Amino acid sequence: MKFIEALREGERISEVYLCKQKQSAVTKNGKPYESLLLQDKTGTLDAKIWDPSSKGIDDFDAMDYIGVMGDVVSFQGALQLNVKRVRKMEPGEYDPKNYLPVSKRNVDEMYEELSHFIKTVQNPYLQKLLSEFFLKDAGFEKRFKAHSAAKSVHHGFVGGLLEHTLGVTRLCEAFCAQYELLNRDLLLTAAMFHDIGKLEELSDFPMNDYTDEGQLLGHIVIGTEWVGEKIRQIPEFPRKLGNELRHCILAHHGELEYGSPKKPALAEAVALHFADNMDAKMETLKELFANVPKGSTEWLGYQRLMESNIRKTSV
Repeated sequence: MKFIEALREGERISEVYLCKQKQSAVTKNGKPYESLLLQDKTGTLDAKIWDPSSKGIDDFDAMDYIGVMGDVVSFQGALQLNVKRVRKMEPGEYDPKNYLPVSKRNVDEMYEELSHFIKTVQNPYLQKLLSEFFLKDAGFEKRFKAHSAAKSVHHGFVGGLLEHTLGVTRLCEAFCAQYELLNRDLLLTAAMFHDIGKLEELSDFPMNDYTDEGQLLGHIVIGTEWVGEKIRQIPEFPRKLGNELRHCILAHHGELEYGSPKKPALAEAVALHFADNMDAKMETLKELFANVPKGSTEWLGYQRLMESNIRKTSV
């Protein structure tokens, strides 16, 4: 099998991929076409069926495994597949493990590093709270290692939630070394908890889509409620400390228009917001550049997530 990360412009391929998204559209000339997002464990690939009614284009839906034959081209600096033929595959004709995007880092090693951060937290109430989730709950650990951090924006792969959480925690540790006003125990605890609600907001792979609870409540509210429930089970947990921790989780998107129920009102909440945003933006850029041919410095066009036209650096 030739994985998406190995594709090059000018190739004609015949491979099997997971059709993550399928959308009907119309060209400027009024001609119908199908826009697809194909996926394997190495990434995603934009694809187009310019003549959906032509011979050799079988019926299929999103989340089907499909065999595609087509030409790899470059469009706005990124690779795209012009599909000539497509067939829905049957179970036994593909190995599902080849189609789940997976972190390039070892999940056990990342979890061990996160566990080390927990053991350095000095406040007994915060350490107990973290331990109840990350160190004592085997079911939570299994889910946390396997979950994504997003549907498609950043870290949308197996192990993505863990990789993002660790990245944010590392940045917060660096902030604490730079700025003495920050309460390290509170900030690192908030960093490790800030996105746990995504375990309920997003379904497991291969769907990795928003759940009903995720649509109605969102991961910020879900995570805050989850942490609050566990706080109430810890005898004599300081009320003010619990409120400060939950505030950091509630405010980590920074602005009301970005989904935060509260704007940051504590130094630790401000630091967490910037760490979360930094890690998400850097991963977004990495994923945007993943399908850019090596050595290319072509502009990729306006990217909504970055609110800018972007390209790779020349060196």
